Amino acid sequence: MKRILLIVVLAVVVAIPAAIIGFQFANEPGRAMAGIPVASGSEQPTRGAYLARAGDCMACHTARGGKSYAGGRPIPTQYGNIFTPNITPDAETGIGKWTADDFWRAMHNGKSRDGSFLYPAFPYPNYTKVTRADSDAIFAYLKTLEPVDQPNREHELRFPYNQRFLLAGWRALYFRPGVYVQVTRRSVDWNRGAYLVQGVGHCSACHTSRNSVGATDTSAELAGGLIPMLNWYAPSLTSDVEAGLGNWDEQHIVDLLKTGVSARGAVFGPMAEVVGKSLQYLADSDIKAMAIYLKSLPQTETPSEPHAVSHSQDIESVMQLGAKLYDKHCAECHQANGAGHPPYYPPLAGNRAVTMHSAVNPIRMVLNGGYAPSTGGDPRPFGMPPFGYALNDAEVAAVVSYMRNSWGNRAQLVSPAEANRYRGTSFD
Repeated sequence: MKRILLIVVLAVVVAIPAAIIGFQFANEPGRAMAGIPVASGSEQPTRGAYLARAGDCMACHTARGGKSYAGGRPIPTQYGNIFTPNITPDAETGIGKWTADDFWRAMHNGKSRDGSFLYPAFPYPNYTKVTRADSDAIFAYLKTLEPVDQPNREHELRFPYNQRFLLAGWRALYFRPGVYVQVTRRSVDWNRGAYLVQGVGHCSACHTSRNSVGATDTSAELAGGLIPMLNWYAPSLTSDVEAGLGNWDEQHIVDLLKTGVSARGAVFGPMAEVVGKSLQYLADSDIKAMAIYLKSLPQTETPSEPHAVSHSQDIESVMQLGAKLYDKHCAECHQANGAGHPPYYPPLAGNRAVTMHSAVNPIRMVLNGGYAPSTGGDPRPFGMPPFGYALNDAEVAAVVSYMRNSWGNRAQLVSPAEANRYRGTSFD
């Protein structure tokens, strides 16, 4: 009896993954149905280079100090490090033996040339919306690169996350392949912007919260989220108490995406890299299309303004200390009234980046400083020096709390423990 029970249990253990994998293959379009390959042409590589810029492919597939697109950059996750692969046309270590069909399969279905599942650190839940024509163009561009003989590094994932077959279950729950579908009641520009934001630009990969197994919350698309392991908060693009863009002037959105600075604020941290290495190179028409789409996103209702809440501290003493520190270290650039000198020094009064529920970004800026990216529209950006060396945790908490509760701003106070949590962290 015990032997029979053991056999039954083993059969179930084997059958469940097999059934999930079978489901995945049954729901994957075959090669003949995967999309019509686009005839090669002289313009394909040029178009592909542009799309690779739009997707910021080189940023992830290039290790610090390494050769472009040769991979090896670690993508930190809560499960361990994932190392990006070599996508140069080297025959042995890159994608030299791949076909356009193989590349489409990776982009659209999240599967490698040998059929193995790709980890969603490669944002194929977004790239699945890329058209076959654009996928073929990107592949044509990659084939023009100089081959680099650099073997891929093994991922450093903890058990059981290093068991790739388990991705079958993840995919069954959280992934459905499908290209972008035009919304006929919307304008051409709106659809172009939606395609770039949802697909090749993969904005939701950062600006959407993730669950315990790393899947984005599709019910809260672009509603903001803490970027795992990097400890930067990508603000909500659909909430007018964060970075919701519904009440922004279209030109201010264009300026921010194209140059990294605008009358409403500046980009820092991971977004500075996106602007510096990707968005600044896009055509003005595409940047405008993205702005049109982002500005149209439904905005969530504004909750009642929060009152400053003490973390077992005396609010008055915290504000007094914060005011003193602000006057000493911040007022020269951001002015005593928090108005700043935009676009060079962003305003702090009414700045949603300062008053969001998560205070991680202003804490990190005070600790580590930062620069907006150098772009064609802003080649010599003004920066902010780090103050982590000069201020202790209580002082960092006080000055951030002061900024979050002055000039009409209202947000929770920051505790010294919160300031300490991000001391020593930096953006790679």
